[in-house]
Amino acid sequence: MSTTGETGSPDGSGEREYLLGTSSEELRRLGFQHQVWAENTAAAWRHAGFRPGQRLLDAGCGPGFASFDLARLVGDEGEVVAVDLSQRFLTHLEAEAKQREIGNIVCSLQDVENLDLPSCSFDGAFARWLLCFTARPEAVVSGVARALRQGGRFVVIDYVRYDGFTIAPSSEAFRRVIRTTGKSFRMRGGSGDIGQDLPRLLTSSGFVVERINPIVRVGRPGTALWKWPESFFASFLHTLVDLALITESDSREFTEEWEVRSADPAAFFITPPMVEIIAARQ
Repeated sequence: MSTTGETGSPDGSGEREYLLGTSSEELRRLGFQHQVWAENTAAAWRHAGFRPGQRLLDAGCGPGFASFDLARLVGDEGEVVAVDLSQRFLTHLEAEAKQREIGNIVCSLQDVENLDLPSCSFDGAFARWLLCFTARPEAVVSGVARALRQGGRFVVIDYVRYDGFTIAPSSEAFRRVIRTTGKSFRMRGGSGDIGQDLPRLLTSSGFVVERINPIVRVGRPGTALWKWPESFFASFLHTLVDLALITESDSREFTEEWEVRSADPAAFFITPPMVEIIAARQ
């Protein structure tokens, strides 16, 4: 996920970071999230033809959970350059790489909206839930385009309509929190609907869009997918209250209704509609 934007860190470091922060709790949540979505992510890499020996860019790498998978994919003959604006996340990535004795990941502290990378130096690039948090997604896309070799592929996974996140039985408390979560993205210059604009942005930067694939999943109580939004809102409800987007009463109502649905075998949710896009640099 992205680490663009600027806000105080929950741990008091004050470093620039993305909307959800860089706390230890958030780091653990991102690790769980990666596991929940690893299959969809790996499928997108296969569709793009990512393979051993390539040099790949992980844009907005966060603490590097996808970077490690990409490093295994490209092997010792390949390389992954992991770019993020959070020093805390990159420090975690570097420490993990050292502990695992992984030597083909290079960390680069920089803003994804102002990428400073050698031109035509990458075989592929990846960004997941990055552009929805960026104020200038067109700048990210153009920066990636400059860094890719001709024929290099850019894999993007992002939201098409975040407000489409749906739970059943229906809940006004849930809808209220989803609406305000989307609003919190927009307050920082991002958009939970960015997937709708991506084909245009990619084409404008010299890409040919080769694949547009919808990603929608159904979560049932007791599954790992069900825990995905649960782990997110366990911390983000506090952020929404701090931003004055919901009240403490709204937060309690959401938590209570979520607990009821978690115990209901007839309950389910539909994930926010996402899109997997693969585009080739011309």
